Amino acid sequence: MSNVSVNIHHLNLNYQQKLVLRDLDWTINRGENWVLSGASGSGKTTLAKVIAGLQSAIGEVTINFDTESKLPAQTLYVESWYQFKNLEGVANFYYQQRYTSQQAKETLTVYAELVHYGKANHIDINEVEDLLTALDFAPFKNSQLIELSSGEHKKLQLIKALWLRPQLLIIDQPYTGLDVRSRQNLNILLDEIAAQGVQLILIGNDTALPSSIHRYAVITEGKLNEVDMLSQTIATEKITATVPNFLSTSPIYTSTQIVKMVDVNISYGEKQVLKNINWEVKAGEKWLLQGHNGSGKSTLLSLVNGDHPQSYANTLYLFGQKRGSGESIWDIKQHIGLISPEFHWYFDASSTVWQSIASGFFDSVGLFCELGYEKNNQVNELIEYFGLTASKNELLNTLPLGKQRLVLLARTIIKNPELLILDEPCQGLDQQQTQHFNQLVDELCNNGMTLIYVGHFEAQLPSCLTHQLQLHQGEVVSYDKTYRTQKELA
Repeated sequence: MSNVSVNIHHLNLNYQQKLVLRDLDWTINRGENWVLSGASGSGKTTLAKVIAGLQSAIGEVTINFDTESKLPAQTLYVESWYQFKNLEGVANFYYQQRYTSQQAKETLTVYAELVHYGKANHIDINEVEDLLTALDFAPFKNSQLIELSSGEHKKLQLIKALWLRPQLLIIDQPYTGLDVRSRQNLNILLDEIAAQGVQLILIGNDTALPSSIHRYAVITEGKLNEVDMLSQTIATEKITATVPNFLSTSPIYTSTQIVKMVDVNISYGEKQVLKNINWEVKAGEKWLLQGHNGSGKSTLLSLVNGDHPQSYANTLYLFGQKRGSGESIWDIKQHIGLISPEFHWYFDASSTVWQSIASGFFDSVGLFCELGYEKNNQVNELIEYFGLTASKNELLNTLPLGKQRLVLLARTIIKNPELLILDEPCQGLDQQQTQHFNQLVDELCNNGMTLIYVGHFEAQLPSCLTHQLQLHQGEVVSYDKTYRTQKELA
């Protein structure tokens, strides 16, 4: 039996006349576990899909499964995004539907999805219980798929993969959306299945990896090079453009009070998601919102941005006006710039980069009217700042995930909003993109913009944060108006 489990020879792939992979060679021997890194758009995901047989390319790709292993002789690729459908097999959800459909039973529950997956792959449903517990996911067994946050969807993807234990497991961005504890628990679980014979290829730039990962590669200019992770650097082009002039002035505030919540409670049947929340955000403040996956962060933000229907049943003030006093959801959104993993899921990716950014002026998904001269110039300035000029006429869904996120980040700030809500905005971005986006956030906030920022790690946060709200199981456990710590965040 050959000691080589994966052999790739002279692999070439062009996408839309752009070179992605060029004469790429890679040999993976049996028992080796790898991490594949590279800048956003370097071809990491493309290569993973080629290995899994989901993407065609020119060249040789050979996978040799172990015929003596009891593990399934298959390659499983876990995407960085989770795609799910409703009970009728349709996936065209809209963003607010997550908060308006809890009683409609439009999608399968987590447990029903797992039962279906287990039957399809001939694995025992009883074996999944320990995985649910290990990733703190057992409380979500009866939740509908559409109710889950990005981190919770990621956990469901991972639980399926860990449960199946294929001979070759490729996970794209395994830690996206996970809090610190969940990342640590995931690494333990990955080490366990690696010891059982599963070969791992992790796609991403994270450095806190399972101990079973001992080989490292980086893609640069279409080529794969083995590297020493400890000295690995990812070559990226530094953004040298200055912040556009239209973002250098303070937003025009309609009220000094941005958000005020008084004893806010949110429940779905017997499940209480938020419990007696009291929170006030004043103009110009910069808040860090944190908490473990499932702590209620996304639900709290849905009240602030006007998407949650239960806001009318609570004492909630937005931009100085009590919710339910005649304002529409669009009246609220004109004050806000928002980016979140969920918004990215549901955004219409068939628009061009230019159209996607310009739609931020109107809080629309897609551009349906012509812009005036000034707004045209603002879009072009922002495109240049983010280094997207060469892609301005390309469709959003043709770009690498990291560049898609940059486009939506540009859309978020195009109108210089009073309140900037950044819910894990750097998911999918490489190190250089993360650094420069957070530098932009710091510059904007120096000019008086109000900020609510969700993030788990100090290295991925802007330095301007001054206030902190921490949730645990729907309750406020920390309310700090003098946030200055530099520790890793839980």
